[in-house]
Amino acid sequence: MIGKLQRVPLREVWQHEALDFTTWLEDNLDVLNDALDITLSSAEREQSAGAFNVDLVAEDESGNPVVIENQLGKSDHDHLGKLITYLTAIDAKTAIWIVSDPRPEHVRAISWLNESSPAAFYLLKVEAIKIGDSPSAPLLTLIVGPSEESRQAGRTKKELAERYAIRKQFWTGLLERARAKTKLHANISPSQHGYLGTGAGKYGLGYNYVIRKNDGDAELYIDRGKEGEAENKAIFDKLAESKDAIEAAFGGSLNWQRLDGKRACRIKQNIDLGGYRDESKWPEIQAAMIDAMIGLEKALKPHIAKLKV
Repeated sequence: MIGKLQRVPLREVWQHEALDFTTWLEDNLDVLNDALDITLSSAEREQSAGAFNVDLVAEDESGNPVVIENQLGKSDHDHLGKLITYLTAIDAKTAIWIVSDPRPEHVRAISWLNESSPAAFYLLKVEAIKIGDSPSAPLLTLIVGPSEESRQAGRTKKELAERYAIRKQFWTGLLERARAKTKLHANISPSQHGYLGTGAGKYGLGYNYVIRKNDGDAELYIDRGKEGEAENKAIFDKLAESKDAIEAAFGGSLNWQRLDGKRACRIKQNIDLGGYRDESKWPEIQAAMIDAMIGLEKALKPHIAKLKV
């Protein structure tokens, strides 16, 4: 015969959060250990953290302090704030938050903390269960905890944020320099992305600056959207008919990329003096990109104006 699992209201098992549940957990850390990938010991209640008292402070396998905050109710901002405060107050590296009802926004917050901080955060759901007339038993379920994947995600996000900030700084400097020589991108604001563009006088055609880690481009980018692949190729082919005249006006050869099998096309001049990681070379790189863009517009403008598409 198989019995039916029943959930028991927590307040029937532990009437008071601090006096009953925290006291029980202090004496039954093995139940918590079974739900975690760490082993805790030496739990003590009401440890001082400045002007506050931590529900429980335990030790991990290396003897480092671990903060445990209990909440027999829905997770809330107050307890999340306490958890972080206690963690920093006693210089712990691990924090555990046990709640009966984890809100989605707090699950996301703990995930974010694991990605963004050197500390380890665990969020667990506590329930009480029984089968038939058996005594009630605790059930702790790990909702979210630290992992190498979350750490890697955090590192990736940090790298992206740094990259965005660096590129915006690069574009700010380029646009300031460009305004002294051309009005082409005068109304464009600095971007955090790897390119910066403005219209070339025909729908779907744009003059783009492109910056990468180690090099950059000044280009005419041809893209009329998902349904415009045939038009893109037709425009490219029409301009390519005047390749010799365009390159003569530019003062050098250009990289003509029809990009067969892809939607867009481009005509560009590569700048291989360095990229956004070479901050000491930025003035030289920016000056070369601006000169290339001015020459590209001058060479292409009359031919773009003649396009019948």
